[in-house]
Amino acid sequence: MYKGLIERYKDYLKDIYFQNIITLNEGNTPFIRSSNLKDITGNCNLYFKYEGANPTGSFKDRGMTAAITKAVNDGSKSVICASTGNTSASAAAYAARAGLRCIVLIPEGKVAMGKLAQALVYGADIIQVKGNFDEALNLVKEAAERFPVTIVNSINPYRLEGQKTGAFEICDDLGKAPDYQFMPVGNAGNITAYWKGYKEYWENKVIDSLPKMMGVQAAGAAPIVEGRVIKNPETIATAIRIGNPASWDKANAALKESQGAIDKVTDDEILEAYRLLSSKEGIFAEPASCASLAGLIKYAKNHDLSGKTVVCILTGNGLKDPDTAMDVEMDLKYISPNIDDLMNVLS
Repeated sequence: MYKGLIERYKDYLKDIYFQNIITLNEGNTPFIRSSNLKDITGNCNLYFKYEGANPTGSFKDRGMTAAITKAVNDGSKSVICASTGNTSASAAAYAARAGLRCIVLIPEGKVAMGKLAQALVYGADIIQVKGNFDEALNLVKEAAERFPVTIVNSINPYRLEGQKTGAFEICDDLGKAPDYQFMPVGNAGNITAYWKGYKEYWENKVIDSLPKMMGVQAAGAAPIVEGRVIKNPETIATAIRIGNPASWDKANAALKESQGAIDKVTDDEILEAYRLLSSKEGIFAEPASCASLAGLIKYAKNHDLSGKTVVCILTGNGLKDPDTAMDVEMDLKYISPNIDDLMNVLS
């Protein structure tokens, strides 16, 4: 029986392989081959890594099982994080599983209701900050210096240890590394973690090549692309609405070492990818996830990807942010309860 990613990849997670593992059987997420998007993705062999199938609906669970397991085994009684939504839900769930107090700081009015509802139900202490994510994270760091709490944001190195397992799973499923990996970039921990995972598999001769890491930011929240801190980031993709990524330097290193690149896409491009992914592939991902596909579509317009193996990381479930779906696709038809009305609509 599957027992979670720490057990599965214990040989690569020796620093967190304790007897008391806090797990919700995260990982082992669907790896889905694209069927209907070849004409707009450069005729590549495209796959989607659907992290929305994790226990709380996002990739954050990979890192949280590791961070909370380490916190428990270090004797911590409380954890704290700043969040645009997904981290709060994941931290609250795993803290509840471990019997820890969870304190969450969120930017006021900037978190999707689906994510906020999760954190509330899991029992987190939620505090709204009259500021952006970066200001909330600064408060978290200050609080950790004054009180006995463990930070579980991606500045916690054990988060990245857990998240690197996504790269392991992709290689295990493919039997090799992809040629390109496209992924959304917000706080930049995930692209750092995936690159770490690929390098570890390569160093251990599990794979004989490394992918180009392709980061994608939202145009209104693209500090790495623009090379400057964005004081007031704005995008419909709330999960990557971050103006000063904590793992900025590490992400740049991953991009450089892998000979990859980072680009930005508009909200319109994100929403178009959101529609395509759901209507053409049957995959419902949150808007931030769809930045990866939007980035690939943009890249394929000017680059030959024929025959290349490409993976798009879909970081979160579409149910995390249902309001976007309703706003974008609200075209419902209404009829009386009779067959003639129905036939008129269907014809």
